[in-house]
Formats: sequence, C-alpha cells, structure tokens
Amino acid sequence: MKSILLIGLGRFGRHIAEELNKLGHEVMAVDENEDRVNAVLSIVTNAQIGDSTNAEFLEALGVRNFDVCIVAISGNFQSSLETTSLLKELGAKMVVSRAERDVQAKFLLRNGADEVLYPEKQLAKWAAIRYGSDHVLDYIELDQDHAILEVSVPSAWKDRWRHQYPQEIQHQHSGHQAQRDCRRQH
Repeated sequence: MKSILLIGLGRFGRHIAEELNKLGHEVMAVDENEDRVNAVLSIVTNAQIGDSTNAEFLEALGVRNFDVCIVAISGNFQSSLETTSLLKELGAKMVVSRAERDVQAKFLLRNGADEVLYPEKQLAKWAAIRYGSDHVLDYIELDQDHAILEVSVPSAWKDRWRHQYPQEIQHQHSGHQAQRDCRRQH
C-alpha cells in the first residue's frame, strides 16, 4: 500500500482516486473546488480544500511523507506547472504530472515532474493499436521500444496444437504454448 497525494479532482483526478481506492492505497485528495472534494470523501483517506500553488499549504500537507504526488490538474497549465515545481522544491519523492499537450510535457519534466501522464495521447495510441488490429486484445507500452500485447491465438495455431500434442499435455501447457510458438516465429 502506498501513500499518495492527489492534486486536482476533475474527471481524470476523480477516476484516479477511484482506482487507487480499489487498489487499497491511502489517498490524500486536494482541490480548490469544495464540491469536487466533497464528491470524493467516501473514496479517499483524507481530503483538503486548498490552493496547490501556495507553498505554505503544500508544506502543511507534508509532501515529503507521500510515496507519490500526482498532479492531475487540467485546464490550468500554469497551476499545474507551479504545483509540480513546488512539490519537488518541498522534497516530494516522486512527482507525476498530467499534460494535455506535448509542449506541456516538456515543461513539466524540466520543472520537477519525474513522469508525465498524457491521458488523451496514451489512450488514443492504445485505442488505435487495439481497434486497428483483428487480433490484439490489449496493449501495454513499457517504453519506446517495448510493449506487451495480448493477442488472440490464430485458429491455425490451435489446430496445430491439438494435432501435435496429446490431450493431457495440451491441458497442462495451454497458456504457455502460444508464447513459445511466438518466440519460434522470430
């Protein structure tokens, strides 16, 4: 279980809060908007209404004590950039910030973000790969040169497997054979 500071509770921030809650993490949620803070009270460990561009406010939250600080502010890049920079200045261990454009990602990385989330771009890439292929069921990019793909096994491979191996071996190794066949192809 990690201790996470989540700043910004718009749609994206709220979805992050929900998923972190499902995973059992301790989440401190922050937003300037009281309605947004009230909306997540039941799914976070603690919540504060406040201005994340105020150094005293952030320092009072104890940013050094969180494993990860996520800046999910959208629609106000200036606030996102200032918050990112302040978090790092105040000793945050890990700062992950949201970008809405490529140029924003560059500025965030230069000003304290350890990693940048680019939800629209990342989801667009996933959707293009997933729905642009007949056999890709899921796609996870590890880095620029590596990804994990979940693919459906072509029926020709299934037929080959059924005829080549006895029934008891098929049952024991059904999940691993497709991986081995893929490796042999390369």
